[in-house]
Amino acid sequence: MDLTLSVVGCGYLGATHAACMSSLGFSVIGVDTDPDKVAMLSRGELPFYEPGLDTLLAQEIKTGRLTFTTDFSAVADADVHFVCVGTPQSKDGLAADLTYVKAAVAEIAPYLKEGALVVGKSTVPVGTAQSLRQELAQSAPQADLAWNPEFLREGFAVEDTLTPNRLVVGVANDRAEEILKRVYEPVIALGTPWIRADLPTAELVKVAANSFLATKISFINAMAEVCEAAGGDVTVLAKAIGYDPRIGNRFLQAGIGFGGGCLPKDIRAFMARAEELGAKQALEFLREIDAINLRARQRVIDVVRSELSEDLTQYKIAVLGATFKPDSDDVRDSPALDIAAQLQAAGATVVVHDPKGIEPARKRFPNLQYSENVAECIKAADLILHLTEWREYRELDPSLLGPLVKNKIIIDGRNALDRDLWRNAGWKFHALGRTD
Repeated sequence: MDLTLSVVGCGYLGATHAACMSSLGFSVIGVDTDPDKVAMLSRGELPFYEPGLDTLLAQEIKTGRLTFTTDFSAVADADVHFVCVGTPQSKDGLAADLTYVKAAVAEIAPYLKEGALVVGKSTVPVGTAQSLRQELAQSAPQADLAWNPEFLREGFAVEDTLTPNRLVVGVANDRAEEILKRVYEPVIALGTPWIRADLPTAELVKVAANSFLATKISFINAMAEVCEAAGGDVTVLAKAIGYDPRIGNRFLQAGIGFGGGCLPKDIRAFMARAEELGAKQALEFLREIDAINLRARQRVIDVVRSELSEDLTQYKIAVLGATFKPDSDDVRDSPALDIAAQLQAAGATVVVHDPKGIEPARKRFPNLQYSENVAECIKAADLILHLTEWREYRELDPSLLGPLVKNKIIIDGRNALDRDLWRNAGWKFHALGRTD
C-alpha cells in the first residue's frame, strides 16, 4: 500500500478505523488530544470495550504500521486524513455540537501536503462538509475534502469496517473518489456496494438511516402500548408483520427503546437542521418517535409500581443491564441506566449488574449501587428488571435464582427471555406489549 493514512480523533470510531485500516496494510497515524488515551492505544490497549478490536489493535501495534500520538504535525506525511471526532448534542439545544469537527480540521490544516484528502467520517448536519471544504480552500488550498459516513454497530465494529454492507462517499470531483477507491480497494474487492454521492447526500445518508431505524423501534413500541390495551401480544404481531419483505423483521423487538451515542442525538440534530433549512414540517414525525422512545422507559416504571407499590421506598429492585445494548460498555443515553436512576430517585433501593458496563455506569451515576455478579445483585430483591439483552441473562436458570430473591417477579424490558421457562419455574413474568 503506497498511501499513508491519518485518523484524527481516536475514540470509539477513530480507534476502530485506525486498527482496521492498518490491518489492510496501510501505515496509519492516530492523533488525539488526550495523552492518557494515546498512551493506552500505543500499548495496544483499548479505553473501551468492543469485541475483537482489542486483539486486532494489539496485533497492528506490533506490526509497526499503526502508531498513535498527540502531535498533530505527525500527520504531515499522510495522504488521506480521516476525521473521526464526536458530534455530541449541544448543551443548549437539539443541534449537533460541531466544535470538535471544526477544531480537528483546523488542527491538521497547517500540515496538509499537496494533494492531501481530508475525509470526514463523523455524523454531521447536512451542509457541514461543504462549509468545511470552503474553509479548507482558504487555509489549505492544496488539499481537498470528502465525506465518508460511518455505519458502525457497537459490538460489530470491526466487521462493519472491514466487511460493510455499503460504502458511501461524498465527493466533489473524480480525484477524491479515486483516492478513496484506492483506500477501500480490498473492501470493494469483496463485492461491497460503492455509492458515490455529492457532499450533502452523503451527510444525509447517515442521519436518514438512523432516523429510519429509530422509527421502526418506536413503531413497534407504540404497537406494544396498543397490544397491552387491547390484550394482544406484540411479539406475535412483530413476527407476523416481519414476514412482509417490505417491512422485514429487524428492529421490531418491542422493549424499553433505543439509546446510545448515535440514534437519540442524531434524530434530534436532524430535526434541528431541518428547521434551519426551512423544512421543519418534513421531520415533525421524529418528535413523536423521540417521545415514544422516552415513554417506553416510563412504562417500565409504571409496571414496577403496579407490581409493588406507588411508594417504592421499602423495596429492593435488581436491574440486569446498564449498557444501552449488549456487547458494549457504552452507557450513553442508556434506557436501562436511566430507568435504574429514576427508580432510585423514587426511593427504591436499586442494585445494577452488567457484564461490561459497571465502571462507565458508576462514573455516570455514582450514587447507584452496583454488583459484580448476578446472584449478589438479585439477593433479597422484591423485583428483577431485565433491561439489556446480554446473552448471559438469556441463559440464566430461573429455578436456581428463585431461592435468592424475596419475590419471584421479573419484568422483561427487552422481550428477550423465555417466558414459559420463567413461569414454569414459578416466576411472575411481565413483558412490555404482552398480556395474559
